[in-house]
Amino acid sequence: MTEIRLKHQTISEALAKEIRDGIRPPGERLPGEHALAREFGVSRTTMRAALAELSDAGLIATRTGKGSFVLFDGRRLNNPLGWARALADQGVETVVRTLFVREVHDEDLARSLGIETTRFILVERTRELAASGTIVSYERSRLPSLPVIRGLTNRGPAELSLTAIMRDAGLEPHHGEQRLRGRRIDAEEARVLRREPGDWFLETSRTSRAADESFVEHVVSLLDPEHFQLSVEFS
Repeated sequence: MTEIRLKHQTISEALAKEIRDGIRPPGERLPGEHALAREFGVSRTTMRAALAELSDAGLIATRTGKGSFVLFDGRRLNNPLGWARALADQGVETVVRTLFVREVHDEDLARSLGIETTRFILVERTRELAASGTIVSYERSRLPSLPVIRGLTNRGPAELSLTAIMRDAGLEPHHGEQRLRGRRIDAEEARVLRREPGDWFLETSRTSRAADESFVEHVVSLLDPEHFQLSVEFS
């Protein structure tokens, strides 16, 4: 029996193969409906139906007025290694931009961590996909205000590796806890992320401690839910 394939199904299967084969890599922005319709010689209605199938399959995500983007395709990220290493291990090229480094006082955080000092070094960074320039995370890390780390405040927003900085400061994460929730971003966060106030993002809050229970790092990350997903395994 001959199977009849509709035009939009044929197109969605062709694009899905390109995505899975890496021809259209993670983070790449797909051409618009007009361009894709011309490329495949079909109407925009047919093209829209094909893109809808790709979205339903979890291969792309579409934002109104922004276009369609290839997802990380469900690949596991080993977050304890840090986002940069986790994404690089999966072949996702990102660019990290440091917004600023400064010393702050945070009594609430000190109280929740059970430590006496209220002085922390705050490092704010964004991470964007190299292929498209889409910002996929906004990270705010608080580190102990140690001399070697305080020196970063004089360097300005240069590109830096927090992993290397923590290693130089003798901060070795051994264990910790992480929480995740979904929430709407505020006006300032929207400005940094180049999104709209009220857009939904995933927020992860991770606290790392050394083997002797001393504080190492507290980082809050806002993650684009169109690229990051939460996977839970159970038995």
